[in-house]
Amino acid sequence: MELTRITPAVWQLPFPVGHVHVVRLPDGYALIDTGVPGSAPVILEALDQLGGRPQDVRQIVLTHSHGDHMGSAADLVAATGARVLAGALDTPFIRGTAPEPEPVFTASERALHEQVMAGFGDSGIPPAQHVPVDTELRDGDLLDGWAEPVRVLHVPGHTPGGIALHLVSSGVLFPGDIVATTEGRAILGPFNVDREEAVASFRRLAALEVETVCVPHGEPLTEDAGAVLRAAAPESDWV
Repeated sequence: MELTRITPAVWQLPFPVGHVHVVRLPDGYALIDTGVPGSAPVILEALDQLGGRPQDVRQIVLTHSHGDHMGSAADLVAATGARVLAGALDTPFIRGTAPEPEPVFTASERALHEQVMAGFGDSGIPPAQHVPVDTELRDGDLLDGWAEPVRVLHVPGHTPGGIALHLVSSGVLFPGDIVATTEGRAILGPFNVDREEAVASFRRLAALEVETVCVPHGEPLTEDAGAVLRAAAPESDWV
């Protein structure tokens, strides 16, 4: 996998399912999500390309509890010693102290989900390991240790405790799976536990002043990102 530079301080490490983002901090790096289980060696290799060492990873921020986002967190914590941060309501699923709620599928989503899961099975991807969460994040929290203010937004619907990160000064948004992209447009991410909540979360993100949207699925929005979000119709538009 090749790193794609999105901003002077943000890189996307693309994966077939669930991109990882690397953010340069004043004293190291943060990882936004961790890919499916088994992704840690590739992520650490990408860090090395940036001149970073495993011990330079300060934070691992999980936007939500699904396996293509938290899948390699345990391995990366073991390799880096980084703190894990996640939304408070998703923390029990990440820690493994409560069962994760199942998505409510539309007919077309069910077929896509079965295809994705079959691909995981064919690839021999193991189940995600649970991992301790050091910091439970809530709406309105500000992350410490970053080069600019980073506001945490509680964006439920895809999971109960999904979060987005808004880098206020640079106008960068990490929306988690509330937003995906296809063919240059923004769409509502599929596989939601509560579709109405997910649509409301999408609309909340679309109201922000943003220049860049770093999605976990699809290509980043790097031009007129706010306008692209506002032009979307999340009630019906996901593929």
